[in-house]
Amino acid sequence: MRRIALVTLVVDDYDEAIRFYTGALGFRLAEDTPRPGGGRWVVVEPGAGHTGTGLLLARAEGEAQRARVGDQTGGRVAFFLYTDDFARDHARLAGAGVTFLEEPRHEPYGSVAVFQDLYGNRWDLLQPAARPSPAA
Repeated sequence: MRRIALVTLVVDDYDEAIRFYTGALGFRLAEDTPRPGGGRWVVVEPGAGHTGTGLLLARAEGEAQRARVGDQTGGRVAFFLYTDDFARDHARLAGAGVTFLEEPRHEPYGSVAVFQDLYGNRWDLLQPAARPSPAA
């Protein structure tokens, strides 16, 4: 079996990023291990029982990396946070101060709204539309 386990997200500060992802977004801190030279291996995941891809929060080093913080995809949506209850999670995130860039909309593929993280990276909060059951 193969899967993508982690995606790197370049951040300004480990602790600031941990507070946002665990507090505002409700992720869980899966790992925070010191590394040589003052770095850390910091992984956050969407929640308990999570079996998908986690985020490796990597502190920017050097000008080239600092320039990418908040704009790793040139302004496109970078991350897709799937939910099984769009209204619940939209209300929780908005109540936690997360900035939504649009009103929720209902598309053929599901309910969606774009929000941004503390650095300006764009995310979709998305509840996929139910797929019809295959005929028996």
